[in-house]
Amino acid sequence: MSRLVTLIPGDGIGPEVTQAARLVADATGVPLEWEVVEAGERTIRTQGTPLPETVLESIRRTRLALKGPITTPIGGGFRSVNVALRQQLDLYASVRPARAIAGEGTRYPDVDLIVVREATEGLYSGVEHWVDRDHTAAESVAVVTRKASDRIIRFAFELARREHRRKVTAVHKANIMKTTGGLFQTAFREIARQYPDIASEERLIDNMCMQLAKKPEEYDVIVTTNLFGDILSDLCAGLAGGLGIAPGALYGENIAVFEPVHGSAPKYAGLDKADPVAEILCLELLLRYIGETEAADRVFRAVYETILEKKVVTYDLALPGYTQRPVPPSSCSAMAKEIARKVPLVDLTRPLPKRRVEASTAIDSHLME
Repeated sequence: MSRLVTLIPGDGIGPEVTQAARLVADATGVPLEWEVVEAGERTIRTQGTPLPETVLESIRRTRLALKGPITTPIGGGFRSVNVALRQQLDLYASVRPARAIAGEGTRYPDVDLIVVREATEGLYSGVEHWVDRDHTAAESVAVVTRKASDRIIRFAFELARREHRRKVTAVHKANIMKTTGGLFQTAFREIARQYPDIASEERLIDNMCMQLAKKPEEYDVIVTTNLFGDILSDLCAGLAGGLGIAPGALYGENIAVFEPVHGSAPKYAGLDKADPVAEILCLELLLRYIGETEAADRVFRAVYETILEKKVVTYDLALPGYTQRPVPPSSCSAMAKEIARKVPLVDLTRPLPKRRVEASTAIDSHLME
């Protein structure tokens, strides 16, 4: 019986990378049926809104979605579709693994950590306004609740336990933001005591950035609020090799949406140039979520070996920093075809250089029930 999945191609390079993921999905043999719905810039032109109700209805019905990047205008324009999706569907846990698989030139080859970000409130709550009539001063309100803090922190500890991770680090700014940061800090300390088998620690956001730049291998699971998590997940993606290889997942109580960390890159739209790996690794996480563990392992292994070989990789993975030998860049579609070709052929009994990089970063499939 096939599994119905909502597919949102998105803007810019979104249609190209989601098509790449579909090609790899076909290679796994897992029966997935795609229900394609549109959101973003094109639906503003056709339907007058970047997030039609049909998109929300589809995800509520399938409870599972694979999403391409959607453009968020800087400054003016419509409010973020990504933020609206998270709030409308209560996708409270943004999980972004950072795994150093970009190849021989990766500056931090031991990076293998997960950023767990509260995704429904904080400074992304949308509570902001002009202070004066002349629009010379603006105010934004950070909404942090105990309920949301408790559930994201508990989520992080449960994830760490399930993944056999050793430590959870809470990141906040409670020394200055004594109310909002203090609330998150208090919740973390109380919940951490309920998980004596997992080490816990705290870092201030500014110090955390420095620590990650110096010794990222010392961190395992990071849990934090919305804005800090947005920043740290991009930082960790950079440490691991770039946004082109950084997948992401959004989890609610019984809904999951998988989306790459990178943006829509409109200047590359239609050029068949974009790196498809992040979207393909979103497929990997989706397969784990629905219990297709072997298929997920095959997708990850095929991606890993394709990058390791450096024969058919997109321009970002062919740069001198990621390879010691000249590599002509391949197209997005060519790399996707190579990964798809490898999926049924990989040897899952052969260990990878680092065991932790193979660990699942998904939620147990029982949450789909």
